[in-house]
Amino acid sequence: MDATTDKDPLVQEQIYNALCYLGESEPEEILNSCDEYLRQHDKLAYPHRVIILKAMETVVKNNIALLDKSTAKEVIQDWQQAASNVLVAVGQRFINKVMEEVLTKFQPGILPHYFVMQTFANLSVSNGELATGHLRVRLPVRVGKSRGSAWWDLGVIL
Repeated sequence: MDATTDKDPLVQEQIYNALCYLGESEPEEILNSCDEYLRQHDKLAYPHRVIILKAMETVVKNNIALLDKSTAKEVIQDWQQAASNVLVAVGQRFINKVMEEVLTKFQPGILPHYFVMQTFANLSVSNGELATGHLRVRLPVRVGKSRGSAWWDLGVIL
């Protein structure tokens, strides 16, 4: 997997394809190996991390029926956490684009997924005033009020 850091797109594609191919015969082993590699290389550049995450996504999608329920749940949670981290890192440079995409996941009357909220919070913390100004304008419109549920008007809190 160290070859994912190669700048040649053909090498990166070969790594992706190899992980997917191996994932067809040993999905749990590949998913666990990818997970362990990402944990051991927490400073891995995000473009290279994305190659491994995409391979993991493909292996899960293609082998979901074969996976042990506990493995699938653990891998999906790890994948979601890694994807959230990637968005926060990209948000360091492109806060408006990332925030706009995250805010599309807030729909009136529907409680957002845990990782959407976590990504939203981490973006806000890591970008301070840039994120806060963005939120005051857009979030109250997206969140709205729901019948019988206690929605926080995050625009007021900020």
